[in-house]
Amino acid sequence: MTFTNSTPLAVPHPDTETLKQIWSFIDETRGPFCALSDKLWETPEVNYTEYRSAQLLAEMLETQGFRVTRGIAGIPTAMMGEAGSGGPVIAILGEYDALPGLSQQADVAEPAPVVAGGNGHGCGHNLLGTAALQAASAVKAWLAEHRLPGRVRWYGCPAEEGGSAKGFMVRAGVFADVDIAICWHPNAFSGVIEANSLACNEINYHFSGRAAHASASPHLGRSALDAVELMNVGVNYMREHMPSSARIHYAVTDTGGHSPNVVQANATVRYLIRARELPGLQQLVKRVDNIAAGAALMTETTFTRQVLSGDANLIGNSVLEQRMQSHLELLGPPPFDRADAEYAVRFQQTLGQEEIRSAYERYSLPVDYQRPLCDEILPLRRPYSDMVGSTDVGTVSWVVPTVQVYGATYAIGTPGHSWQLVAQGKAPAAHKGMMHAAKIMASTAADLFTHPDLIAQAQAEHATRLNGVEFVNPIPDDVEPPFPKQHA
Repeated sequence: MTFTNSTPLAVPHPDTETLKQIWSFIDETRGPFCALSDKLWETPEVNYTEYRSAQLLAEMLETQGFRVTRGIAGIPTAMMGEAGSGGPVIAILGEYDALPGLSQQADVAEPAPVVAGGNGHGCGHNLLGTAALQAASAVKAWLAEHRLPGRVRWYGCPAEEGGSAKGFMVRAGVFADVDIAICWHPNAFSGVIEANSLACNEINYHFSGRAAHASASPHLGRSALDAVELMNVGVNYMREHMPSSARIHYAVTDTGGHSPNVVQANATVRYLIRARELPGLQQLVKRVDNIAAGAALMTETTFTRQVLSGDANLIGNSVLEQRMQSHLELLGPPPFDRADAEYAVRFQQTLGQEEIRSAYERYSLPVDYQRPLCDEILPLRRPYSDMVGSTDVGTVSWVVPTVQVYGATYAIGTPGHSWQLVAQGKAPAAHKGMMHAAKIMASTAADLFTHPDLIAQAQAEHATRLNGVEFVNPIPDDVEPPFPKQHA
C-alpha cells in the first residue's frame, strides 16, 4: 500500500471572529460539560455495558437540541446525535467505556480503589466522549447562528477497549454518508495523532479431544490442553519469522479443568494478532490458523476458531492533519497553571524515570524529568514509534477521511490503563485538556464547513492512500457484537 503526502490547497484560515465564536462557546459551556465528564468518571462501565453512561450522554444531546437516534448498528449503547441540514456531513466520534479492575479514588496519589476489583476510566474515555459532544454542540450552535448548510453528528461509540464497536458500526453502514470524521484521545501531550496503529484480530481457538484416566488409560485420551500448549509453542517459534512490527499475544482462557489425573477433553486459548496493515494481518492470521491445525493434527484433536473482534490500522490524511495542526498552533497548548503542575508532580512521584523517559521517547522529544505537564504542541511530522497499539477508529478511517488530536490531560509519564490515570480523571488539568481538545475539533470542523474544497481534497487523498486496496472489515459478517442480550 502506497501512502503519499499531498500539498493542501491554498485556502485561508477561518477568520478570527469564527475562532472566537467557536472557542467562546466551549468556554461558556464549561460547567455542564465538566460535570458530565465527572458523572461518566463516577459511572465506569466496561464495553457493551455502558447503559448509564449512554443515558447521560443521550440526555445531554437532547438538552443541546440534537436529533438523537439510539441503538444504532443494533448496539444498545451506541447512538447518534445530528444537527443541521443539507451540506457536508462531519462526524465527531465519542467513546465512554471504562476498563475492568482499575477502580481508583480521584486525586489520591496511591492505589486506593473506590470498589475493590471495580472498573475505572483508565484511558480517559469519560473525557473523550464529553469533549467530542461539546465540540459537536459548538459546531451546531455556529451553523445555526450563521444559517449555514451542513450537518454535524456526534457518534456515541461504545466498547473501544477490546470490543471494536466502531467496526460493527462500519459494517452496519452508519458512516456511509459521512464526509469527514474527527476524533481525539487523552494523552500527556497535545498534537495531531499520527496515523500509526496496528490492525488486529482477537480470536478464540477451542480444541476438543477425548477424556480419559490419565494413569489407568492414558492411551485412550486425546488432550486438548496438549494442543493448546503445542499451538503456543508453534506461534512462539513463528515470532522469529514475522515482521518486527507485528505483535501476537495470548491467554489460556480454559485449561479443561483442575484435575491432573484427567486428560483434558476441552481447552481454549485466546489470541490477539496485530500487524501493521490489514493485508498483512490477514496473512498473519492464516499462519496462526495453520499452526492451530498442526497442533490439532499432532494431538489427534479437532479445533474451531471464533473471531471476537478486530480493528483496521489507521489511514492518515495529510490534508486534514495539516489543517488541524494549524488550529493547534493558533490556539497554543492547554492553559495549565502552577496549581495544575503541583498536582501533576504528586503523580509523577509515583512513577519511575523509565516511565517518564518512555513518554518522551515515543514522540522523539528530549527528556525533561522536571516538567510535569505538557507546555507545547507536538510537531506534525515526527518519527513513528514502534510502541503502538490498536484502535477501532482505524476501521472508520478506511471508509471516511479521518483526523484525530491528542489532548494533554494528565502528568507526563502516566501509563495508559493505570490507576494513576484514573485518579487524574476529574482534576482541573483534565478538564482544561478536555476543553482544549474540544476547541480544536470544533474549529477544525467549522473550517471544513467553510472550505468545502478542503473536504474534496481530503477525500481525494483518502482514495489515493487506499491505492485500490479493497477494504475487508476485520470483523466477519457472522460475528455479532457481544452485548448482554437481556438489554437488547
